[in-house]
Amino acid sequence: MPIKIPNALPAYQTLTDENIFVMTETRARTQDIRPLQILILNLMPKKVETETQLARLLGNTPLQVEVEFIHTRTHRSRNTSQSHLLSFYRTFDQVQNRNFDGMIITGAPVENLEFEEVEYWQELCEIMEWSKTHVHSTFHICWAAQAGLYYHFQISKQQLPQKLFGVYPHQVDYRRSILFRGFDDTFQVPQSRYTTVSREEIAANPRLHILASSPEAGIYAVSTKHGKQIFITGHSEYDTETLDAEYRRDQLAGLHPNLPAHYYPHDDDTQPPQNTWRSHANLLFSNWLNYFVYQTTPYEIVKVGQARTSQLTGHYENPSQDSAKVPKNEGDSKRPI
Repeated sequence: MPIKIPNALPAYQTLTDENIFVMTETRARTQDIRPLQILILNLMPKKVETETQLARLLGNTPLQVEVEFIHTRTHRSRNTSQSHLLSFYRTFDQVQNRNFDGMIITGAPVENLEFEEVEYWQELCEIMEWSKTHVHSTFHICWAAQAGLYYHFQISKQQLPQKLFGVYPHQVDYRRSILFRGFDDTFQVPQSRYTTVSREEIAANPRLHILASSPEAGIYAVSTKHGKQIFITGHSEYDTETLDAEYRRDQLAGLHPNLPAHYYPHDDDTQPPQNTWRSHANLLFSNWLNYFVYQTTPYEIVKVGQARTSQLTGHYENPSQDSAKVPKNEGDSKRPI
């Protein structure tokens, strides 16, 4: 099924060329259904690149998804034009009176700063607090995962001896987690960060559950009991060349970066990297959309945040067969597909 995006979003042509079914606003207005409403807070500097990566994954499901982008008003982007932001983005104050089925908060290249030193930290805190009552499930990526764990659960990040950079094998810690339904015993995840979080600190919090991790890269996936908040420390959405571009950039800047681990064939950076995480990334986002958003979000989106826990059986069991998403009139043509 299609993903709905603005008519002129640059990602449209890229996704169309990849045979991903995308639907423009014009065509979507004729569809007699209720698509899932997904809000993306894009904190990455190269916003067009991140838009394409996330839209590619959200569009690879049988669900119709309507994506909206927001950016922080307290930070001026140096890598994305103002015309692009004006055309395709809103700010939080323009959406704060609405409800959303799901939300994604991306990573950001600010992890060497203390959270409170980040220019838009107070605005981000306001958004994360709002998400607790206006979003059915929020998916935090990389730095946003650390920021969310810090804001919601007072779990601090820890500086690593050197940058964690490369593609690392991971395993599922909690086998019954439906977020990882269908995963292989070992799966690969790109990582690019200077900080980490403590397994012991997370395990000591009864409201958090470790779902997956890596012997080399540490904690990968953490969730609240009912999937209201999901924290992913890696960059499963990355393209094949993303780590290579970061490596070349740092080389040109004279930073002498380490070779990305487990990335180039035979650790030879003259050879093109191979993508070993694409299938995992697609399954991760599909499972999130299906089990934590579509299966359990209220059909009437204005009810998002109202008595949410009573609508869920939690990610330890199968989703409820009596989902609030299905209206009483089963013949209602506007029932989400």
